[in-house]
Amino acid sequence: MQPATSRFQPGIAFIIVSAFMDVMAMGLVIPVMPSLVESLVGSAANAGFWTGLLVALWGAMQFAFSPLVGAISDSFGRRPVLLVSAAGLAADWVLMALAPNLGWLVVGRMLGGITSSSFTAIYAYMADITAPEDRSKAFGLVGAAWAAGFVIGPALGGTLAVWGARTPFWVAAALAGVSFLYGCFVLPESLPKDRRMPFAWSRANPLGALRLLRSHTELADLSLVNFLLYFGYHVFSAVYVLYAQHHFGFSMMQVGLLMAAMGALDLIMQGWVIGKVVDKLGDRNTLVVGLLAGTIGFVAIAAAPTPWLFAAALIPNAMWALAIPTLQSLMSARVSEREQGQLQGAITSMGSVAGIASPLFFGWLYGVTSDTVPYAGFLVAGAVFALAAAIAQRSGRSAALA
Repeated sequence: MQPATSRFQPGIAFIIVSAFMDVMAMGLVIPVMPSLVESLVGSAANAGFWTGLLVALWGAMQFAFSPLVGAISDSFGRRPVLLVSAAGLAADWVLMALAPNLGWLVVGRMLGGITSSSFTAIYAYMADITAPEDRSKAFGLVGAAWAAGFVIGPALGGTLAVWGARTPFWVAAALAGVSFLYGCFVLPESLPKDRRMPFAWSRANPLGALRLLRSHTELADLSLVNFLLYFGYHVFSAVYVLYAQHHFGFSMMQVGLLMAAMGALDLIMQGWVIGKVVDKLGDRNTLVVGLLAGTIGFVAIAAAPTPWLFAAALIPNAMWALAIPTLQSLMSARVSEREQGQLQGAITSMGSVAGIASPLFFGWLYGVTSDTVPYAGFLVAGAVFALAAAIAQRSGRSAALA
């Protein structure tokens, strides 16, 4: 076991601060990206297409490069990967802030997808310095930092936009630069040389990384749970805003407040509740409880007859966040210390596939059901979460019998 001794306290602080600042930087540009794209392409219709394409490009880069970043961190250590990624993100935001045409934005989003793959090294770093029984709490802290960034980032980005659509990009670049400089001074290496894995291209690609997930029956089951979890939850990025506006007449400000509330609930779940629940139920049961609560939340969203009940349904749905750190913990315990980076790369790749396929599916579903059953997407997402819960529970029984 690798307890988080005082030597690594600066590293833990960097990981939490870096995760928060990276996600906040991404959140900063969410309100202004469509406007910047529209100013470069000249029409709202074209802006919608190109904004969607930029999101897909980001996900595709995550899919392709996360295993490479994870394998590099297994071979050369977490510190250089994290520092290079922070510097790369700063360069990416500067590139986009200066973008004179759409081509620059395309390059910027591709570079952003690659450098954001550093989250594989972030989770691997936390796995390096914590004992297996403490990893749910450690991963929960990272998730809480994510949630806090998503609460503050979009609100701050919308405020900064009064000084122009490019201003949030400059602020995002500054945050990434500060993260890089901070890490240069405080971040210790977490992976000793005697625990490093020789670099091999066979492990540093999506197919090679996914082979790791098939190396153990339970790990394969948990990776499927991971895919289903993110596939179901991306119903929010695809149709939640449209449904809130069209079905209940929410304004953009009200939708923004709802999204901020979602982030705040995630922060509470992963930053505070997760530790208490895991101490009582253990990782496996907490994972199943989180998935079942998410199922109930999706059904409640679909069935809500009034705006207030629609908003209140976010509370049980938020408990899905309990599933993220516990799933990470269960998976990290089933590979060697030398393979933590490769594992995180594989997990991120699968999440990226879900992030590309799910919005396309739920967007199509909303298009064909919006006049008849507009809440169909939430019911499907609930069914996906219920299936994930069943697989997680079955996997635990199989492991107990093995």
